[in-house]
Amino acid sequence: MSKSNGWAALNLEKPDTIPRTEYSAHFHWDLVRRVTGIEVSASSPADVQTKASNAFVKAWDYGFMWNVWVHSHNAFNGFYTKMGHASYASEGVDFSAETVCPFEDPEEVLAFRPTEKYGKIDRAAVLREINADYAENCRNYPDSVSMTGCYVSCVSGLIEMFGWEQLLMAAGIDAKAFGEVVKDYGNFIMQYFEVLGQSDSPVIMIHDDLCWTSGPMLAPEWYREYVFPVLKKEARLLKDCGKKVLFTSDGNFTQFIDDIAGCGMDGFVLEPSTDIKYMAEKYGKTHVIVGNADTRVLLSGTKEDIYNEVKRCIDIGRDCPGYFMAV
Repeated sequence: MSKSNGWAALNLEKPDTIPRTEYSAHFHWDLVRRVTGIEVSASSPADVQTKASNAFVKAWDYGFMWNVWVHSHNAFNGFYTKMGHASYASEGVDFSAETVCPFEDPEEVLAFRPTEKYGKIDRAAVLREINADYAENCRNYPDSVSMTGCYVSCVSGLIEMFGWEQLLMAAGIDAKAFGEVVKDYGNFIMQYFEVLGQSDSPVIMIHDDLCWTSGPMLAPEWYREYVFPVLKKEARLLKDCGKKVLFTSDGNFTQFIDDIAGCGMDGFVLEPSTDIKYMAEKYGKTHVIVGNADTRVLLSGTKEDIYNEVKRCIDIGRDCPGYFMAV
């Protein structure tokens, strides 16, 4: 049911039941244990965790499984910034206090050329890895639509390479010169998109954290001059390869909704800070929309608060043929 509903929604063929997805609930082991009855924790063997995650996804009826393969750890040859990581996963297993930045000052950032540092990729090897990862996800979650994609499509790539301090300093010192870095990065990362276009996955996720919760961290016109041309080129290539292309960004990207649609994306994945009502009114009949229940309400609200938050999303999404409920 979930897979057929997921495919229907992705193709804007309104399913009888609104499909849903989540992004990390199947790794929150207390919840997984409660739902599945399987004894599992952060210290359980990998095969036990996989079995429990698979059972949880089936029980919660995911319409699709959010997944990307291209990330800093497999695209940047070890040359990128580590900013540490707060505790998010069960038992804080993802916490890291390690902070490393290979760039000493903004001038080094402005002079950096990713195409020169990272060079050409082994396309055949990358294609094998991407297809193997996609096949594994299909095996693990046979009742959900699987996908692959890129986490570091443009802005997220800049964040991963430079870290926040050097990124913002460089952009503030010389926005135009920093834009030239973006153009070069776009040329480098397009190699991966050319491979993604040839991959087995019919659905590709373009992930790019454009904004903070308060909105863009750089001038909107700078994004329009340098960032969206990169995203548009990526989406156009994938569409030409016959892929369904979805876009994910954290934060509040309300003022960029039209820009993202203009890049050729088939759908949006959004957090609650982005205006889903505007999105649904303008793109609800033509685009997939995934979201956007507020985790804070579900964690700390009353039962009435929770009901009203879910109802808010359903009332907006119920008439959109490609709507997925998600937190």
